[in-house]
Amino acid sequence: MAKVIGIGGIFFKYKDPTAMKLWYRDVLGMTTNDYGVLFEFNGENRKKGHLQLGTFDANSDYFGAESQQAMINFRVDDLVSFQKQLIEKEVKIVDELESFSYGKFLHIEDPDGNRIELWEPVDSGLEESPEDVMPMN
Repeated sequence: MAKVIGIGGIFFKYKDPTAMKLWYRDVLGMTTNDYGVLFEFNGENRKKGHLQLGTFDANSDYFGAESQQAMINFRVDDLVSFQKQLIEKEVKIVDELESFSYGKFLHIEDPDGNRIELWEPVDSGLEESPEDVMPMN
């Protein structure tokens, strides 16, 4: 039987897609192409990674504004250093950096006000307790 094997992309509508693509490149350091942003999931060392498709309650405030129906989570290699870069670029930081056994988290907003979750993962242990991986507010 055929089945889904992963997420191939996450898509958003923006008021100015070109400006947003440049923001992702210039502020978050992502590689852009004609269609938006492209990055390779497994890096140079081919270390196994994880991607979570979160199923949140419709009343959750975890995404910020009630009108925001989706949120993207970006993996980051050094969240403490990255937070300093974001402050220098005057990116709106929504909360304080939090640390858990499975990684560090920080929430920011893009120029259109969409909340984005940044995650410095600790991939080991995720398979042992998947119910503890993400808060499901």
